[in-house]
Amino acid sequence: MGYTCGAITIAPYELVDRYGARGPLVIGPTIAAIGFAGFAVPGVGGSYWTQYFPAVLLLGFGMSISVAPLTTTVMNAVDQGVGGAASGVNNAVSRTAALLAIAIFGIVMNLAFNASLDRQLKGMTMAPDKLHKVVVQRAKLAAIALPAEASEQERVALKSAIDQSYISGFRWVMGLSASLALGSALSAWLLIGRPPQDGQQA
Repeated sequence: MGYTCGAITIAPYELVDRYGARGPLVIGPTIAAIGFAGFAVPGVGGSYWTQYFPAVLLLGFGMSISVAPLTTTVMNAVDQGVGGAASGVNNAVSRTAALLAIAIFGIVMNLAFNASLDRQLKGMTMAPDKLHKVVVQRAKLAAIALPAEASEQERVALKSAIDQSYISGFRWVMGLSASLALGSALSAWLLIGRPPQDGQQA
């Protein structure tokens, strides 16, 4: 797959060979970090198109800049004879990183959600049995079922506490994601050399 300009088609790896992977692997993750940070801005309610869709576009654009240069850099770092092994290792590391991210971010989400929920429930003047029915469901996060016997005012207060706690956890996850993306951009800036200029040896 390549990028077409008029009658000329340029593959991503050709762009990397010509200009180097350093720029895309710095710019792409930086844009992705801005996208992650954009997800942390909205609160409860609001429109998807105005609050979340811009962040989706930024994140997707940043990832599209990053993926092809990253793969090309890995493949160019080894001899052709071990290209298959390099591709397998690259894919295995990618899948493992995704699994670790899900596990770690799940822990972060739960810790932040529980801390926020405990903090908000402590300030409520409500029967302990009603609060207990919410607390025992904390693993459900935003899907916690409200006590049927709670009054309308109590249900509104509990729903607000649950929603705010979920947003708090979500913001922690997005902030951590943005930090990691910026860390990858910094790593690319420091560790990847500039492409050799014409007349210079690699």
